[in-house]
Amino acid sequence: MAATIELPDVVREEDTESKENLDPGFVVICWDDPVNLMDYVTHVFQTVFGWTKEKAEFHMLEVHQKGKSVLARESMERAECYVHELQKHQLHATMEPAK
Repeated sequence: MAATIELPDVVREEDTESKENLDPGFVVICWDDPVNLMDYVTHVFQTVFGWTKEKAEFHMLEVHQKGKSVLARESMERAECYVHELQKHQLHATMEPAK
């Protein structure tokens, strides 16, 4: 005699939160300084973020010409990690809540 198997009902939640309720995260900012060479800053961006040379140069030029560049938008923990890594390479980096 075969036993019948009763499977549980699957309940799917259709209600999801809107983007307004999500944590906006933190932005990582690199500031211009008179010490580091542009090639060095490009190299650090490639090393820390794994960027292509073109993307790293774009952000390096933004730092050089505008005084700062927003490099990443991350969770607080990941943003702190990036800031510490950039500071280990002697770059002036900070983080602030994203807007």
